Amino acid sequence: MKVADKNKKGRILSGMRPTGRLHFGNYTGALENWVKLQKEYENFHLVADWHVLTTNYENTRNIANDTIDMVIDWIGAGIDPEESPMFIQSKIKEHAELHLIFSMLVTLNRLERNPTVKEQIKELHLEEKVSYGHLGYPVLQAADILIYKANLVPVGEDQKPHVEITREIARRFNNLHGEVFPIPEVKLTEFSRLPGTDGKRMSKSLGNIILLTDEPAEIERKIMSAITDPQKIKLGDPGRPEICVVYTYHSKFNTEERDEIAADCRSGALGCVECKKRLSKKLIDFMEPFRENRAYFLEHLDEIKDILLQGEKRAREIAVKTMNDVHKTMNLG
Repeated sequence: MKVADKNKKGRILSGMRPTGRLHFGNYTGALENWVKLQKEYENFHLVADWHVLTTNYENTRNIANDTIDMVIDWIGAGIDPEESPMFIQSKIKEHAELHLIFSMLVTLNRLERNPTVKEQIKELHLEEKVSYGHLGYPVLQAADILIYKANLVPVGEDQKPHVEITREIARRFNNLHGEVFPIPEVKLTEFSRLPGTDGKRMSKSLGNIILLTDEPAEIERKIMSAITDPQKIKLGDPGRPEICVVYTYHSKFNTEERDEIAADCRSGALGCVECKKRLSKKLIDFMEPFRENRAYFLEHLDEIKDILLQGEKRAREIAVKTMNDVHKTMNLG
């Protein structure tokens, strides 16, 4: 088993719900940052399958296949399983035990004030049927983070309220029972929200996504359909790149040309069709190594299963030790 690198700055726990193949919003909002951080920190990556149940408990048929698809995308994008163990949440039962203990330390009123959960309930039209598990999933998230004594949590802006609940729970536990948990800090992603092709939040349910696994022709088709400045209708019309979805993508994936593109858009020298073609080429070229990595692992699924098994062993070792600390300080068992 790999020994933790004492020279690393600290420990990170990151995770995603297994919803299948990932899109560019997942990449810029989380995955890219994970890849960068794994050389500096001891990273653990969680397949949050229990979290899927908070909003989709009726349908569990696809969780196993979606897990494999997502982990392949993680590795294809550059997550190194030797540096960053990957594991399935439900395989580590200690998460559930710590979640139960933490649920005693937070009030219902506090959970109902969480703006991220409130927004999600409204978006999914669950006002009259929100479940206990859905309302309390930030508490499960706190258990996910703190069971590994993570001291840094890389998230987008919308996840900050969840981490604040984690910090509150850690402080309350420590004050009541003794110093067991670090108070984790937030590390915001630099490019946390990439819009969908329609300018709205990128989401599979909205059908506005570009998948990391899309073939070149599909990437080109989706980019050609992306909305642009409605006032820029034809070549020669001055544009406003600051409100254009296509330019937002250029600013992320085409940094060497973005200033020129912005200037030519404003002057009218660059038309939207040509601008989209240039972006499509950049995205296709950018994703070529990813497509090669993914193709390999699709032919070697046993390697993915072994990676998850090894990650599970490394994660369980820490989770069991943490729960022993919890039991001792609480005088349980």
